[in-house]
Amino acid sequence: MLKSLEIKDFTVFKTADLEFAKGLNVIVGANGTGKTHLLKLPYAVMAMSAEERKRRKEPPTKTLLQRRIAEKISSVFRPEDRLGRLVHRQRGYNSSEVKMSFRQPKTSLTFRFSSRAKSETIVDRVPAKWQDKPPVFLPTRELLTLYPGFVPLYETRHLEFDETWRDTCLLLGAPALRGPREETIGDLIEPLERQLGGRVVLDANGRFYLKPFNASNMEMALVAEGWRKIAMLVRLISTGSLLDKGCLFWDEPESNLNPRLIREIAKAMLGICKAGVQVLVATHSLFLLREFEILLKDEFAEVEQKYFALSRGDGGVEVSQSHDIGSIDPLLLLDEDLEQSDRFVDFFSSEMEPEA
Repeated sequence: MLKSLEIKDFTVFKTADLEFAKGLNVIVGANGTGKTHLLKLPYAVMAMSAEERKRRKEPPTKTLLQRRIAEKISSVFRPEDRLGRLVHRQRGYNSSEVKMSFRQPKTSLTFRFSSRAKSETIVDRVPAKWQDKPPVFLPTRELLTLYPGFVPLYETRHLEFDETWRDTCLLLGAPALRGPREETIGDLIEPLERQLGGRVVLDANGRFYLKPFNASNMEMALVAEGWRKIAMLVRLISTGSLLDKGCLFWDEPESNLNPRLIREIAKAMLGICKAGVQVLVATHSLFLLREFEILLKDEFAEVEQKYFALSRGDGGVEVSQSHDIGSIDPLLLLDEDLEQSDRFVDFFSSEMEPEA
């Protein structure tokens, strides 16, 4: 689990120091304020560490980390020609500094890279251990229809997709978990399967289907995109990727979902928080924020929460953070939506007023 992230001169941020909750973490802000960057940076480092843990028995070394951190960040962010393009833009030579602290002992690290860096970072603090479990990154688009053959194609051809897509497809293809955790998995996915009207299945040919409870399989391409996103979440829960101190990064989960499905997604995210997963979500949706508030005050009151609001300042994007959503200032997303609500009510109230 991610405990804190300190960055200096990284992309749109001049400086930022974020402290995360063990449960739900929500990032809001206008377009271009770096919401996705705050998801991708820790994701890239955690995913790299989990990948190396599977490949080797020896602990991390400075030489290996300096190369692999640069490779993974570049693959996730896709700067055109060099890693240094991710340094905060200003005149002259500059460098980015990143410090990540994790709740898992001995995994924290610190590194930096200059605006001239091509493919290597400088690691100042080397972790003693690799990350135990790979994180999950869900992009705004669903991936189940893209899944068949995507991973081998990605690994043998140059595709204009960042590496989070490939990583998530690998997790989607993992076998379903069996054993003592099946009851917990069932409790989490049952309301989602009820919304879908069936179960998510992966056939021997590597294709995902929705199997309705009382009908034959339906290919994913024929399923509404909002349902496909829920199906993707169901699959990741069933494989155990979103259990046992995992970490989920989700970019705009509300995209292409109607309010009813957003409500179910909110409940599912808090459900996996309750099961020990840390969730970091970037959103534009006032409906999703309100749904979180309702659920956190009642059914999921024990889930720890943190909110982050991003806004443009003179030197770069500034971060406001609090455990109480009402304390974040400024919260542009809420301001705009509430202002529209006021204008809507005022307009129709005037329309309905009887003429003198």
